[in-house]
Amino acid sequence: MVEDGSPAPEEEAVLAESVGLAMLVVLQTLTPAERLAFVLHDMFAVPFADIGQILGRSTDATKMLASRARRKVRGRPADPGHGREGRAVVAAFLMAAREGDFDGLLAVLDPNVTLRIDNPRGSSVRIGATEVATVAERGARGAAMAWEAIVNGLPGVVFRSKDGRAFGVVGCTVVDGLIVEIVSVNDRARVLAAGVRDRPPAG
Repeated sequence: MVEDGSPAPEEEAVLAESVGLAMLVVLQTLTPAERLAFVLHDMFAVPFADIGQILGRSTDATKMLASRARRKVRGRPADPGHGREGRAVVAAFLMAAREGDFDGLLAVLDPNVTLRIDNPRGSSVRIGATEVATVAERGARGAAMAWEAIVNGLPGVVFRSKDGRAFGVVGCTVVDGLIVEIVSVNDRARVLAAGVRDRPPAG
């Protein structure tokens, strides 16, 4: 028991992982130029003039990019789908994906759901329940272990391989009992940098 009221070490580790996941997923909602301007200036204090040279844009244009990025980050819904219902929807989504239950996947996806995927090869967007369900079913087969997690206040999932190596994270926005947006980051280096921990293989 921690007598001074501060969280125990394991609680701090979980909190750190959640915060890292939150930042990772929020940044994925920005365009590459917005992300670069926001991160370099607001987190590393790089002057706008220097960032503009990197981006090939004027200083004023770079300032506008950073400003737009801040508005997007601050304007994200606080906790859409974060409650018990949202977690239950994502749990059903994960179970259906694991079992190859295509109809079960469609049942929890909005017809116009958007899936944003970011990996070392680049970024892509998939739209529509059928296409997203196909990707989810295939992705679940490639992950040996998956843990439900809260990602930026959203219900989500952390994926790990058979040896416990974390390689992906997903955050879902749930509205009226359906998943309307999924952000997927499949980049081990970035997932680890966000504070997600590897786990030893079961058994």
